[in-house]
Formats: sequence, structure tokens, C-alpha cells
Amino acid sequence: MEQAGNGGDQEDGAACVLVLGGVRSGKSRQGEAIITARPGPWTYIATGRAWDEEMRLRIAHHRATRIAGWRTVEEPLDLPGALDAAADAPVLVDCLTLWLTNLILEGRDIAAASAELLAALQRRHAPTVLVGNEVGLGVVPETALGRRFRDEAGLLHQAVARVATRVVFMVAGLPMTVKESDRR
Repeated sequence: MEQAGNGGDQEDGAACVLVLGGVRSGKSRQGEAIITARPGPWTYIATGRAWDEEMRLRIAHHRATRIAGWRTVEEPLDLPGALDAAADAPVLVDCLTLWLTNLILEGRDIAAASAELLAALQRRHAPTVLVGNEVGLGVVPETALGRRFRDEAGLLHQAVARVATRVVFMVAGLPMTVKESDRR
């Protein structure tokens, strides 16, 4: 695996980039760098919900550290619709695993939602970066819900990686390109 630069180079047209990594690995910063290397305005699709004070603080931190020029769309469930609505704008989705959490907690059909997401990605004609937490490298979750989430996240990331033109894995703030192709 080669270490990548800032990630803003060599993607063209409808590039789809998946940025994975652990907690505080630099995923969001990397995703933002890839998108902001292109002319704005940019669309930031935020999937997180402020369930508690700690999450409210995380969301506030993300908002405060973004540079000017972002249009933020908060969409916890209809990610495919938000991608379609973004039309030709470069888009950052942060993050797939929070979107998945919302779907699971709402009792949604994960397979159907994932298929709709993949179809929306295929329809995109502008750069799209999706951020996700790699949760499969840690301990086996204690609960059935935790194990289901881990399994569904792994399957979702694999599906998105198949259609992505590029996949970047973040380790300690350093990007490693694990897939690079000219087409999806």
C-alpha cells in the first residue's frame, strides 16, 4: 500500500472516494481535504444525530473547524435523497456508520437502504467522498446489537468500496491508498 498525498489529486468527474479509519484517525479532515481541493461550493451531508451532550459537542466541533464555503445538509436517514439533491456539487458524507446506526435504530431495511445508496452513488456526476468508521478491527462487541452493527458496517463498507474509484485508510492521521482505479 502506498501512502497518499492530501487526496485531492487525480480524481476527476464523478470520482467516488471512501475514507475509512478508526476513531480520531483523521478521516473527516482527509475527506474535507479531498473535496476542498476542488472548486466550491461544497456540500457536507452530516448524518449524525445529537443524542447526548457529548455528541452535541462533537457536532459543534466539526462545524467550527470547517472552512467557509460549505453548505451543510443534516440528513440522518435519506442519504440517497440528499446525494441526489446535491446535484453537481462536490459532496462529503460524514459518516456512513452514523447513517447505518440511525437506520438500525429506526428499524429500517439495511439491505434496501444500502442498495438505494449504491444506486445514488452511481447516478452522481460530481466528486463524492464518504467517510466511515472501520469498526471491524477491534474486539467482538458484547451485545447482539453491537455485533449486528459491526457486521452491517463491514458489509456496507465493502459494497461502497466496490463502486468507489478510490479507497483510503487512515492511520494516525496518515492516509494510505488501498484502492485506486480510473473507473467505478
